[in-house]
Amino acid sequence: MELFQKEDDEMPRPRKCRKVCHLPETAEFVPAHGNDRDDAVVMTVDEYETIRLIDREGFSQEECGQYMHIARTTVQQIYNTARKKIAQALVEGRALKIEGGDYRLCDGREQFCGCGGCQKHR
Repeated sequence: MELFQKEDDEMPRPRKCRKVCHLPETAEFVPAHGNDRDDAVVMTVDEYETIRLIDREGFSQEECGQYMHIARTTVQQIYNTARKKIAQALVEGRALKIEGGDYRLCDGREQFCGCGGCQKHR
């Protein structure tokens, strides 16, 4: 039996880091009834950023993609995943933690971030 290796052109594309203006001020939300934090739903920082930009700041998915330096289709996937996690935490009464993900914090070198939330440009 012959083993086949994937060719270089068949390897999945590396994930691009998503630009994030700043980390969330609050990274954990716990239901009032004191649900076990070990059972928390984990949302990544880049998922949080799409929620912040689209739902809080009013960006379109296209604008969000331009800001985060990723494709609109990627924004749509990240955003849909983030909303499902929020719904899961609310419906099931579970804690929600925001941590990890593929992101890089804004370094302040861009002339204008576009969101107005970047601490480096205030």
